[in-house]
Amino acid sequence: MKSKLMIGLYGLAAFALASSAAPATAQDRQVVISGSGGSYEKAMREYWFDPFEKATGIKVVSVPTSDNDEGRAKVEAMIKSGNVTWDLFTEDDVGGEAPDHLMKRADDLSDFCTQFKDHSDLVPGSCKAPSVLFISGATLIAYNKEHFPKAGPTTWKELWDTKQFPGSRSMNASASAYVQLTVALLADGVPKDKLYPMDVDRAFKKLDELRPDIGLWWTAGDQSVQGFRNGQYDAGMMYMTRVRALKEEGQPIGWSYNGAILLSDRFAVVKGAPHKAEALELLKFYLDSPEVQGKICEALSCVPPSKDALKYMSEEARANMPSPEQISSGMVIPDPKWVSANQKMLIDRWNTWIQK
Repeated sequence: MKSKLMIGLYGLAAFALASSAAPATAQDRQVVISGSGGSYEKAMREYWFDPFEKATGIKVVSVPTSDNDEGRAKVEAMIKSGNVTWDLFTEDDVGGEAPDHLMKRADDLSDFCTQFKDHSDLVPGSCKAPSVLFISGATLIAYNKEHFPKAGPTTWKELWDTKQFPGSRSMNASASAYVQLTVALLADGVPKDKLYPMDVDRAFKKLDELRPDIGLWWTAGDQSVQGFRNGQYDAGMMYMTRVRALKEEGQPIGWSYNGAILLSDRFAVVKGAPHKAEALELLKFYLDSPEVQGKICEALSCVPPSKDALKYMSEEARANMPSPEQISSGMVIPDPKWVSANQKMLIDRWNTWIQK
């Protein structure tokens, strides 16, 4: 009897060990991704994360961050401590063009990207070693049409002109700083083809002029939205994706692409990501889905990676996108190599200036 009991106990123990060693089911799998909240994340959840979860059973967990600078800092801290809990984080064009810096915190996606090399619908660079392209958009001038019933500022020079266009201003306060410094030089009359190498001293001197009129310094796009709703400023810098959200609410918002900064958001896989396989599935789902991309850019007024995504966007949404002529003649594309090479200096200078 004792012998049979022991055999039964050994059997139960073996079953328990086998169960614990069994691979995770789809219901147990997840991806942890950095996010920025607000309308931006709402569109991602509705049109990308939820359909992905339904198709694969893999849960997408979004962790809020104020901006890309904070996200990068958290990723580097995780890697340094050996306690990585995120799988995907947001990068920008500068990170995407700086593999020596980025590859310290991100996995190399070269092998993953080979499957997309013949996808003619995707714009060049949609998938490359450091990261995957999510959307392209603009940082531009936005203003309250009720405060400026005739016409608001439509150039950076006019944004700085608080006599002709009186009112409170808003400005991005992200530590990477190159966007703020770029528009300051535009406001000071520097032609867009002479912006880089950047005259940093001149840019900060121009920022000094506007500083007393800044009613809101923001680091997260949703802060600029809340500030507009609350009347914390009358004109300032804003992401086009947030402009569209305010317009959909019926807010009295106007904007201008003149001198807008053309930027892209990209997703990178954290080095040592605990759910790398699931993260790659999420990225593949996105790049393989023009409809998903189209719906997101319908909601956010952005430019998707796939040209085929445009057919899933309304005529109105396509009209709100910057035209090829606006991009080539009026918008600014930062020099990612110069910015990357000087990023530490820019961050140090910005942190010293903003804390004065």
